[in-house]
Amino acid sequence: MRVLVTGGGGFLGHYIVDRLLDRGYKVRIFGRQPHADLEALGVHVLQGDLADPVAVNNAIFDCDAVFHVAAKAGIWGDWKSYFIPNVVGTRNVLKACKTHGVQYLIYTSTPSVVFNGQDLCNVDESAPYGKTWLCHYAHTKAIAEKEVLAANNSDSLRTVALRPHLIWGKGDQHLIPRIVERARAGNLKIVGDGQNYVDIVHVKNAAHAHILALDALIKGTACGRPYFISQGQPVQLFPWINNLLKKLNIKPITQRLSFKKAYNIGLFLEIFHKLFLPNKEPLMTRFLATELAKDHFFNIENAKKDLGYEPIVSIEEGLLELFSNPE
Repeated sequence: MRVLVTGGGGFLGHYIVDRLLDRGYKVRIFGRQPHADLEALGVHVLQGDLADPVAVNNAIFDCDAVFHVAAKAGIWGDWKSYFIPNVVGTRNVLKACKTHGVQYLIYTSTPSVVFNGQDLCNVDESAPYGKTWLCHYAHTKAIAEKEVLAANNSDSLRTVALRPHLIWGKGDQHLIPRIVERARAGNLKIVGDGQNYVDIVHVKNAAHAHILALDALIKGTACGRPYFISQGQPVQLFPWINNLLKKLNIKPITQRLSFKKAYNIGLFLEIFHKLFLPNKEPLMTRFLATELAKDHFFNIENAKKDLGYEPIVSIEEGLLELFSNPE
């Protein structure tokens, strides 16, 4: 099978590529950076931008399946900076898939597409898309996910969307390093009562789910549907963070902010940064305050039933790997 992975040189993308190579598939990746390490493994590396329809079209030519992993993530930036890569880029991928007769498209989405500013406790895929957006990333990913799922056609292009939550593991350059950086700088505080639970997912489990999704599409199941992906056991956010910090000999977070105060600080900082520091991310935003204070964990029974998904790496095993081989 000939497979393209957009963002294949990124954190999750790299793990997906490794799994595909293990299966003996012919793999190419598409992204903005060169990746000599993947080329050495026989991966065809194509450089380009998702916003360039010609480059996307050329990358997808002659492929049987596409894993569309690349996206602009984050909580800060103007609308255009998210809309172009996340929505226009996805539209370019969809158009190229249809042009070249690609059979299977696995789209990497996010649980943030159902963000509503409230606690999300054990919700499943019947939860509606969000309406009151506090983050362009979540909004643009929701637009793109809807279009990917709407493009599903069992007689031609079969599509599926996966929603992994807070991906972590060896090689992570974003989630845990960001937590560590803020903790060391004294810029991390417990927001709310500190009792909230959140889902996380080890990167190997997220990659495993993507491979299972391809298998499901080949069998004709899971077509046109989204799936939450997690460890299957939420963690209490701030105790989990403090456990990470303890392993790195960093002082635990003890300072607290009420959710209301954090939310209002976020609103003020958003306004201030838009006016005076548009290129610098605020230390707090309304979206971040909400994510830090509220429960957000999800029911993965549909992924278990339709994809055959079960985590292959436990939280404990992931932590052992991470801290016995620190990067």
